[in-house]
Amino acid sequence: MTITSRPTGVLLAGGLARRMGGGDKCLLPLAGQTLLSRSIERAQDQVEPLLLSANGNALRFARTKLTVVPDVFADFPGPMAGVHAAMDWMCRERPQCEWLASFACDTPFFPKDMCTQLQQASDSESKIIVATSNGRLQPVFALWHKSLLSELADTLQSGKIPWLQHWIAERPHTQVDFTCEPIDPFTNINTPQDLYAAEDLLAAHQTL
Repeated sequence: MTITSRPTGVLLAGGLARRMGGGDKCLLPLAGQTLLSRSIERAQDQVEPLLLSANGNALRFARTKLTVVPDVFADFPGPMAGVHAAMDWMCRERPQCEWLASFACDTPFFPKDMCTQLQQASDSESKIIVATSNGRLQPVFALWHKSLLSELADTLQSGKIPWLQHWIAERPHTQVDFTCEPIDPFTNINTPQDLYAAEDLLAAHQTL
């Protein structure tokens, strides 16, 4: 399915961050900026509009001025629920928009031209266009066609929610490989040690 206009975007920040000790991982600082603010800077010019997928009191994100979209399904079922909630919002509020772009808030170096690279790979068959790097699928960095909304809802309602990469693999999709020079752009932060390592990467590569 070809893409002719800018997609709606969503930053996924609805996780429980257990390996980070809980709380809002996206609000942790990295070299003077929060992970969330870095993600907003990288995503906002790629999409229109940009949403934030998060649960709980939305007022804690008021400074971002983003529309906060909570999960439709309870009990924190993972990134699939964030994609579903954002797509549900898009289909209601921007029915003319056909594609949703998803990004993770714990990945501070994702490409500023990710959507352009994914869009260039669109074809008449694929409903998902997903990033890869270092031989690995990056399932939360993808473009999703709105026709997937009912399939996402059915999966979430089933109570048997597979890993997102497995769900993608079972559907028509296209993979786009991203260069890992000077670093893997999808390096993510799950632990305090990862955060320290990201500080080192920024110090070593001023252009990140």
